[in-house]
Formats: sequence, structure tokens, C-alpha cells
Amino acid sequence: MRRGIAATALVASLALAATACGGSDDSGDSADGPVTITWWDTSNATNEAPTYQALVKEFEAANKDIKVKYVNVPFDQAQNKFDTAAGSKGAPDVLRSEVGWTPAFAKKGFFLPLDGTEALAEQDKFKPNLIEQAKYEGKTYGVPIVTDTLALVYNKALFAKAGVAAPKTWDELKTAAATVKDKTGVDGYWGSTQAYYAQSFLYGEGTDTVDADAKKITVASPEAKKAYGTWLGLFDGKGLHKADTTADAYAHIQDAFVNGKVAAIVQGPWEITNFYKGSAFTDKNNLGIAPVPAGSSGKAGAPTGGHNLSVYAGSDAAHQKASLKFLKFMTSAASQATTAQKNSTLPTRDDAYTAEVKADPGIAGYQTVLGNAQPRPALPEYSSLWGPLDTELPKIAGGKESLDKGLSTAETAIAKLVPDFSK
Repeated sequence: MRRGIAATALVASLALAATACGGSDDSGDSADGPVTITWWDTSNATNEAPTYQALVKEFEAANKDIKVKYVNVPFDQAQNKFDTAAGSKGAPDVLRSEVGWTPAFAKKGFFLPLDGTEALAEQDKFKPNLIEQAKYEGKTYGVPIVTDTLALVYNKALFAKAGVAAPKTWDELKTAAATVKDKTGVDGYWGSTQAYYAQSFLYGEGTDTVDADAKKITVASPEAKKAYGTWLGLFDGKGLHKADTTADAYAHIQDAFVNGKVAAIVQGPWEITNFYKGSAFTDKNNLGIAPVPAGSSGKAGAPTGGHNLSVYAGSDAAHQKASLKFLKFMTSAASQATTAQKNSTLPTRDDAYTAEVKADPGIAGYQTVLGNAQPRPALPEYSSLWGPLDTELPKIAGGKESLDKGLSTAETAIAKLVPDFSK
């Protein structure tokens, strides 16, 4: 799906590239006028984009020699659109790139290395693990603009009524879920069958889907089987909601949590604003946020997500220079603080966590768990490795396939994505 694109979508993406790209001849620049750069923003068009559009106007007011052509591209279309546009030498000057796309596009030569440029002039202000996952083969190809990770989010009132604290291990979560059920009548925990949400179980056993350094597929290793066994065990038992394998599972889980029908789930900060819209969190301080529980190894962790701003390597020198200045402005402490307050997203630099930003209990809570976030390896194919698991895990959780069979099938599919890796 990521690599394939229907003919109609291809035509649409080429048309968009031709009309909206600063790297093309149709840039709108005049010899003595401002340089016009094009930014493809992949944020939510309704909830997030207005904040970025306001920042663009602020940037233009402070930089009269630069104009920014803002284009909001749906996130689920942006990767293919940029891939097509860059391959035809007509990509936008700046892309809001999901962290998993950054090494993939860098490998293809589509992104400009940013080390030593104005865009990274304040590199020491950013969280080191976020800079690290913007790298490919030792060079940095993106400036982190927003980050995220997973946490155990819980209903403080329900936990207090049950007399339980935030669990630190998955075994403690099982016990807490049963107690919540006994004391409140609602389920204590509802897990997801999506591979991204199951990733923390792998970290809890000290493993991953692959060992990128050793070039080895580890998704069916003994450690991984133990991790997924723990994950599977959280769909059956008192206070543990059964697995939802429907297409609308994400919405069902989210709705149950925000309306007090389940006491805890694992979720990311992109849902902060939606948490507050639920009946259970009209009082924002009722939202509890804790690290994802640890596995049997004693280790705990969650995948690091988020987005970088990257510059198209095919733009000319004038557009690249203007783009680098734009990146510095958009990822500054002031811009990130503004974005955090307006959009309830997590900044990527510590100096953006101002008192005003941390007044939002959701942001303050997620900031405390960022230390447990694990950067993804600089493997261009890494994000695609969850695809086979997204196919197999619902079958396993729904009882249609054994754990061993499902992981073996996923291992075979992953081997096709990274053919130079051993099993």
C-alpha cells in the first residue's frame, strides 16, 4: 500500500507537485522579489493546521524576503505523494516528515543533510534521542518539530475508588484491572491489537521486531514470543476487555475510555484534546498518565513517534537557504510553545516546556514519560515492519490463529521487506 499508488492518485500527486512545489519552475519568484518556498504540512487540517498557518504568517512578517506557500496534505497520502514528486524533481521545499519516513527519504537522496546549517544551530536544545532518530548513516536529515510516545492513561477517579495505584508492571496491571472491576463495575483495562501499541511489550522483554545492528529478524525469537504472550494474556481475565478486532476498534477503545466505561488504556498524546471532550475528563486533572508498564525483564519503554521538518535536496540554493531559516523559526522554543498550547502536542526541546505549556496536565504528564521513549533504529524499512504484524496480531487476539503460527507468518513477510536480514 505504501509503495503502490493507483493511477488516479498518481495523476493527482503529479498535479499537486507541479502546482505547489518550490523546487519546480513555477515557484512564483521574480528576480527582485521574495523567494517563495512551499511547505507540505501533514498535520490535522482541522485541529492543528490553523496554528501552523498562523506561525507561517508570523514568519513572513519577520522575513519580508521569504514567502511560504502552505499546502496541507493528508497524512495518509503524503508519503506516496512526496515520493512521487521527489522522484520527478518537483517536490516541495519543506516536508513535515513522520519520523519513520525520514531515513527512508534520506536513503533515496531526497532530503538535504542539515548538520552545520542554520536549521540545527540550536541542536543542543533538542532531546538527544529525537535528533538521533532524525539521522541516517551519521547525518541529520530532519529537525524534530513535535514528538510523541505511548503511556498508560487512566481515570484517576476510578482508580481511587478501587484503591489502586498506577501499575508499574503488566502483572500489576492485571491485578489492578480485577480490583477496578470488583469495586467500580467497569473494566480496568482495554488493550489494542495494533502492532504499534504492542511494541512496548517487546521492549519490556529487551527485544524488538528486528535487531538492526545485527541485521537479524527477531519477531519470532523466544523473547518476542514471551512479550506477545503477555500482550495476549491481557485480553482475557477479570476486568480485562476482550480483544476488539473490528475495523473500528481504535474508536471503540477511545470512546470507552473518555466516557468512563474503561479505567485505563495505552494511548499517545495526539489524543489529549479528545480526552478532554469526554464526559470522564471534563475535569482535566482526572486524567492520569504513567509510563507503560514493564515486562518480566524489568524494562519498560514505548516507541518514539512524531514528525521532523526536512528540506528537499532538489531545491536550488536560494530556496534551500530560505527553507533552513524557516525550519529554525518553526522549531524554535517560542514556536513550539505556541504549538503546544494551541494543539496540545509535545515539544521536542526542553526549553519549550514553559509554565504555560505545562499548565495542561496532559502535556505535563506525557513529558514525564518521554524518558522511557525508545528512538527507532535508522532503518529505512522499519516503519513498514509493523504491516505484517497488523495483519497477524488481530487473528491471534481473536483466536483465529495461534501465537506461534501468527509470528511465523509475520516473520516470513518481514523477511521480504528486509531481504538482507537473517532469521
